Amino acid sequence: MKKVLIIRWCEIHLKGKNRNYFEKLLEDNIRHSIKEIPCKFVKIQGRYLLRDFDEFNEDVLIQKLLKISGIHTISVANSVPSTMEDISNIAVEICKYKKGTFKVETNRADKKFPIHSTDCSREIGAKILSSNHDLTVDVHHPETIVNIDIRESGRTLVFTDFIKGMGGMPTGSAGKGILMLSGGIDSPVAGYMIAKRGMRLEAIHFHSYPYTGELAKEKVITLGKMIGEYSNGLTLHIVKFTEIQEAIHEKCPEEYMITMMRRFMMRIAEIIAKNVGAQTIITGESLGQVASQTIESITSSNSVVKMPVLRPLIAFDKLDIIEISEKIGTFETSILPYEDCCTVFLPKYPIIKPKLENVEKIEKALDVDVLIAKALENVETIKL
Repeated sequence: MKKVLIIRWCEIHLKGKNRNYFEKLLEDNIRHSIKEIPCKFVKIQGRYLLRDFDEFNEDVLIQKLLKISGIHTISVANSVPSTMEDISNIAVEICKYKKGTFKVETNRADKKFPIHSTDCSREIGAKILSSNHDLTVDVHHPETIVNIDIRESGRTLVFTDFIKGMGGMPTGSAGKGILMLSGGIDSPVAGYMIAKRGMRLEAIHFHSYPYTGELAKEKVITLGKMIGEYSNGLTLHIVKFTEIQEAIHEKCPEEYMITMMRRFMMRIAEIIAKNVGAQTIITGESLGQVASQTIESITSSNSVVKMPVLRPLIAFDKLDIIEISEKIGTFETSILPYEDCCTVFLPKYPIIKPKLENVEKIEKALDVDVLIAKALENVETIKL
């Protein structure tokens, strides 16, 4: 008996003539993720197998696979010779300490196997029942399903559980986007959500030293590393935003501070996106969550860029976002009490529904092009 990991993909099954392209991307992403762990990668019909790995690396492999977009489910299976004796013995062993109801399901991929699927399930189920009197058969709503997958290789995979993967599409299948990464809860979740759809990510962060310190910067770097685990790595561009904020604070009405900041951020994000070959900007905005996320504020910030802006969290409640941040492991880092640039010069009463004509009129007090050029002179780029 040998342990193997079964990897099943998701929406790739819906693809037509270019399905091989998506399968190859997923295969490459898996190989890249597990390259430091000795094991053998095998492709069989409709799925992949990892085998010949040290049992101590089983959990490590699973955790890596759970962060690869495009994987639907994973199963830890026992690989045995395709004989009824070997299959029955491992099925009985798997159910040795189980209680409640069960059924056996057989997939006879090897049509040369002499016993048909239904007969195989019946015979193995009978042996399980005779060895464990705490189990009863329920073919409609069983608590445990013993899966028997008889392969053409002469080996049979026997397993009971399906571990839900990340889902979505393989990284690299949907182009590249630049994520506006703050130190908060929302933007890392937005990055995860869009990475799940197969987009490669780079990120931009606006740092306002000395108003925001090195700990705030390190927090964002940590979040970038976490999101990078879901997108085959991530490059982070840190932009010094202090001079822009000071100019806005000095020359614009206080209530327009956030509105003006967002317009500068979008312009800079678009420039960097074009420089790195990205096709879109990604934000963590949720409609109406804060003053800068009303439809009027979003319209104001959108008006300064031509590139499409993706907002994967636009209809999410805060509790929904927190739930995902806890799931992907970013929540505890996101709530560390280090301020980001959006809290600098924060107005007491920010404008909620800015009119675009008023915004553009107020912005004329600023030398927009010069301020952006200076901010782009010393961008710090970190590969995570």
